[in-house]
Amino acid sequence: MTGQPVLVFDGDCGFCTTSVRFAERRVGVRARVVPWQLADLRALGVTRERAEREVLWVENGRVYGGAQAVARLLISAGLPWSPLGHVLRIPPFRWVARGIYRLVAANRHRLPGGTPACALSSKPPKPPNSPDSPVVSGPATSERR
Repeated sequence: MTGQPVLVFDGDCGFCTTSVRFAERRVGVRARVVPWQLADLRALGVTRERAEREVLWVENGRVYGGAQAVARLLISAGLPWSPLGHVLRIPPFRWVARGIYRLVAANRHRLPGGTPACALSSKPPKPPNSPDSPVVSGPATSERR
């Protein structure tokens, strides 16, 4: 998929929705913003399990998740946000951002705006080749996080 980037988030999570709306108002998101529940995940090259687990930035056939999706959002927003986005892409800041993102994601139901619907499943994601996993088509690739 090419063209305008797509920001995919959990539309059932109050914390996620509030965070995305804040980013739209204050940062200036230069992407099509869509809850995963309404997105054509197959066309984006994304599994439902991944979309449930983390925010995603899909651009030029590449999928960035979690902290790297946030970094891409900041880079695309331009000044004054883009330098922070670039910093979040380089080690050791990348590693710290990843840890913080995972901590926030695991506790989003406890944060302001969070609801019980925000709680992530405690089950680990299914392996990509399991019989229950959806078939994903398209050229999208995943950047190593």
